[in-house]
Amino acid sequence: MADLHIDNVSMRFDLPGGGSIQALKNINLDIKSGQLLSVLGPSGCGKTTLLNIVAGFLAQTEGDIRLDGDVISGPGPERGMVFQQGALFEWMSVRKNVSFGPDMKGVPKAESAPEVDRLLELVGLKEFKDKAVYELSGGMQQRVALARCLANDPDVILMDEPLGALDALTREKMQSLVLDLWKETGKTIILITHSVEEALLLGERLLVMAPRPGRVQKEYYLPFAELGVGADLREVKKHPDYNSTREEILSMIWEMEEEIMGRTEGEG
Repeated sequence: MADLHIDNVSMRFDLPGGGSIQALKNINLDIKSGQLLSVLGPSGCGKTTLLNIVAGFLAQTEGDIRLDGDVISGPGPERGMVFQQGALFEWMSVRKNVSFGPDMKGVPKAESAPEVDRLLELVGLKEFKDKAVYELSGGMQQRVALARCLANDPDVILMDEPLGALDALTREKMQSLVLDLWKETGKTIILITHSVEEALLLGERLLVMAPRPGRVQKEYYLPFAELGVGADLREVKKHPDYNSTREEILSMIWEMEEEIMGRTEGEG
C-alpha cells in the first residue's frame, strides 16, 4: 500500500471567450496509506475536480501528485473509481461485471473466480451473482460497483458521491458497508460527498473546502468512522462530539454559500 502526496496542485479552466476560472489553488495534502478521507464543501469548491485529477482524468495546471513516489499523469489500475451512478454493464451478470477488470488483464479464470466470489460475499451479493445488473436495486448496483472496483485491487479507491442517489435507509446501510470494506481491505479511500452527516460518519479525516479558488478551509481528525465499524451508525451519532462538529461545519458551509450568493448578486 502507498502514500498519496498532493503537492501545490492548482487547476485553471480557460474559457472559450477569454478569461478563466481558478478551480483549485495550492492544494497540499499528504494522505497516508489506509486512510479514509471525506471531502465536502459548497458547490463550486473544486472537490470533484480534485478527485478527477487524482484519478488521472484531468491534468492539473500546476503542481504534482505522487502515489508511492510515482507521479500520476493519467488513469491507472492502482486507483479505482466509484461513481454516483455505478457505470456498470447492465446487460451483464453481477459476476461478469465484477470479473471484468481481471478478465481485461488476462488473469486466468481459475485464479480470478475465487476472488470474485469472495468479493461478492463481502458485499452481500453472493446469491445474486448470476442476476443481470438491470434486475438489481440502486443500492445493490452500488455494491456491484464497489466489488468491481476492489476486484482490480487498487491502492486507492476514489468515490464521487457514490451514495447520493440512494434512499435514506439504503444509504445508511451502504455507509456501514463502506466502513466495513475500509476496515476489511485496508484500502485508502477518498470520498466526495455533499452530506455533512455522511462526511462525519465516513471520514476519519475530513476536509472542508472553500470555493473560488478551491482550497482547504479546515481539516478534522474524527473518531466516528472507527466507532462505526460493525456498529449501529445511529448510535454513533449520539456521540457527544458529533452534533457540535456537525453544527460547526454546517455553519461554516452556510457562511460560504451566503458569500457566494452575495458575490453572484454583486456581479449581476
